[in-house]
Amino acid sequence: MTPAVLRRAEKHLAAADPVMAHLQTALGPCRLSVRPDPFVTLCASIIGQQLSTRAAGTIRARLETLLGGPPTAVSLVAADVEALRGAGLSGGKVRYLQEIATRSLDGRLDFTALWTLPDTDALACLTEVPGIGRWTAEMFLIFGLGRLDVFAPGDAGLRRAIRTLYGDDAPPDAVSALWAPYRSVASWYLWQHIDTD
Repeated sequence: MTPAVLRRAEKHLAAADPVMAHLQTALGPCRLSVRPDPFVTLCASIIGQQLSTRAAGTIRARLETLLGGPPTAVSLVAADVEALRGAGLSGGKVRYLQEIATRSLDGRLDFTALWTLPDTDALACLTEVPGIGRWTAEMFLIFGLGRLDVFAPGDAGLRRAIRTLYGDDAPPDAVSALWAPYRSVASWYLWQHIDTD
């Protein structure tokens, strides 16, 4: 996601949707970026499932303290389950994180291969892994792989922003169709709107 690509996306969104034009004026340029480590990004998505941004951040910080840095496949597999739970992770999330770590180590979850797959194939590959549902996979495509045209219709924040900006009866899929092929950038603007609202 280069600045030039983001500016092109902003122009497209502003031309396609007056609400997006307004959000750009209010919020400024899109600062969506790809996180550098796909493994850490996927772990963060698992940790953040059904939690507020603040709660997820607290747990991530505790996990990094426990592991002596950002999670790695090796450190997660070696970590004591009770210590991970003590950092604030549920038993299910501990299992999911350790499964992702194991699959990363044995090659069943190949982050290099995910970069080359089309969005639908990458989603299918990710959702085969226990603990990775559609929302988690969509967040990973946006923040881990930098995919530009991903919309997560199940995301509570996006749904709330659409209701607020487009009306209670606006169907998220129909609204998001206006934004293709830059639905990830539009999503960023909606999340920023919710965070500043």
